[in-house]
Amino acid sequence: MCGFAGIFHLETPKPVDPARVERMCDAIAHRGPDGFGVWTAPGIGMGHRRLSIIDIAGSPQPMASTDGRAMLLFNGEIYNYRELRAELAAQGAVFHTDGDSEVILAAYQRWGVDCVSRLAGMFAFAIYDLDQRSLLLVRDRLGVKPLFLAELSDGSLIFGSELKALMAHPALRREIDPLAVEDYLTWGYVPDHRSMLKGVEKLPAGHLMILKHGAPKPAPRAWWDVSFAERRKGSAADLSAELIHLMRDAVTSRMVADVPLGAFLSGGVDSSSVVALMAEASHAPVKTCSIGFDVKALDESDYARRIAQQFGTDHQSRIVSPNDFEAVDHLTAMFDEPFADASALPTWRVCQLARETVTVALSGDGADEAFAGYRRHVFQHGEDRVRGMIPAGLRQGVFGTLGRLYPKADWAPRPLRAKTTLLNLARSSEEAYTDAISVTGPALRDRLYTEEYRRLRGDYRAEQAFLDCMARAPARSGLDRAQYADLKFWLPGDILTKVDRASMAVSLEAREPLLDHRLIEFAATLPEVMRVKGGQGKWLLKDSMRRYLPDDILFRPKQGFVTPIAQWLRGPLAGEARKIAAQAKDGGGALGRMGWLNPINLNEIAEAHISGLSDHSRLLWQLLMLDRSLVHLGIA
Repeated sequence: MCGFAGIFHLETPKPVDPARVERMCDAIAHRGPDGFGVWTAPGIGMGHRRLSIIDIAGSPQPMASTDGRAMLLFNGEIYNYRELRAELAAQGAVFHTDGDSEVILAAYQRWGVDCVSRLAGMFAFAIYDLDQRSLLLVRDRLGVKPLFLAELSDGSLIFGSELKALMAHPALRREIDPLAVEDYLTWGYVPDHRSMLKGVEKLPAGHLMILKHGAPKPAPRAWWDVSFAERRKGSAADLSAELIHLMRDAVTSRMVADVPLGAFLSGGVDSSSVVALMAEASHAPVKTCSIGFDVKALDESDYARRIAQQFGTDHQSRIVSPNDFEAVDHLTAMFDEPFADASALPTWRVCQLARETVTVALSGDGADEAFAGYRRHVFQHGEDRVRGMIPAGLRQGVFGTLGRLYPKADWAPRPLRAKTTLLNLARSSEEAYTDAISVTGPALRDRLYTEEYRRLRGDYRAEQAFLDCMARAPARSGLDRAQYADLKFWLPGDILTKVDRASMAVSLEAREPLLDHRLIEFAATLPEVMRVKGGQGKWLLKDSMRRYLPDDILFRPKQGFVTPIAQWLRGPLAGEARKIAAQAKDGGGALGRMGWLNPINLNEIAEAHISGLSDHSRLLWQLLMLDRSLVHLGIA
């Protein structure tokens, strides 16, 4: 696991100043404290920061191929590198190191760009081909590892593992993209198709780009996709056996490391499953860690302790409290762009805890997206069954009218929010799911915006990109399309961004075995009844893990890694909520100086939350993180 940065001249291959590349790498030194290197040639500069995980003494980067015709920058892990190494060696490849980096170079020289489909792992890499005078940029299938890029006015393209690497280049403009504010307030993060800074791009997950001197920057090209269009046949027992085999392989392949290794353990289904399979494969106690909360209703640490005791792990646990709000500026610097997933705070804390004893930690991320584990998937499945029985015109007339008349009850659990269900049934499957996954809906956003911002935004609406993603999904059903969009949009934009930045901020490598692409492709072919059954999401996974885990762990209500932001903003952090509105009114703070948010409506929203009349905690947290991020980016 590492970080890298570079400069490529799209026009004339001018010399690259190595000191400039070094400064870009210094900005992401936390990603690789164990080694550093810079290489330049006419038109190209490549820099690398290394966190040593495999082949600790060898594999320095930038790395040259055996014949010196290609140079590599690589961030991530290739889990099948030993098999690929044996195959390539049998075909005449010569290796001088024991790591996976050299295997990528040998694979590229043997199979060219097509080598990417042979790599199983998490990765972002850049290969400069000296013969072709071209630069290949690649991002892994699901977007576990990030890759930012931007064209500059001098005809060069800069790229790096984090936005802060690009910000270290003096020629990068720091101008806010107004549309990114709409995206951010809708989703709670800036999705991969946009950046908070104008001119900055993110290479999409499962895409590559080939740049050549003297040619314009091309559009990214997809090299992988997942299809929900097929349905796997077989009994539940057969599918369960195949699933366990894939999970075992995914977990054991990610246990290869030359440094101490452990796991995050929340006590939920996914992390408990990973720990169970690790314990099965390990000769020594697995090192596990968890984070709890000072709000009992949201604290899962007792469940984590039970699993730790069952599998005899070496377990550590800590509590997160409102005092951790003082760490908000660390979060801001960690993510660069505004990021409002409040679970980022405990994720960072659990990464800090893990790093005290290990350098690599396995997580349970990805199973909810792949196997339909979120409550919204269960609701989507049920609502689609109703939609299929009633003509669209009748649904819109009857349910739409009832939904508008029914009183709103934000305080109630979603199954009791009849207004939400009725309105969802009146809409298309795609529209209802997009609304379910968004953080701030269009009506509330419009209350926030000033006329000046509405003019800048024009006709753009953030929901359209998600609707388009669902519409183009290779899928059979509404549940398929929802999961596809989760994997393509939500997962890389929110979940994987959170884990990458939080773990790399403390120089910890996080690995996600349940995002093994073979497991994802298998899950996408499961019949819906194997995903959602009896009101339970992730049915096949839960049923398969009954041989390892007790039912009260597998089938208890999903809790998630939830931070008690709502309670904090009504209690010890209520002053922060009021401060957001006050600054918008008097022009103080970054949001106030921006002038795009309505101070009167902001104050009403803050007071409604503090009084308990409404729950606006997510929006208030969004605004707080936006304010801090604008200051950090230097664009307020």
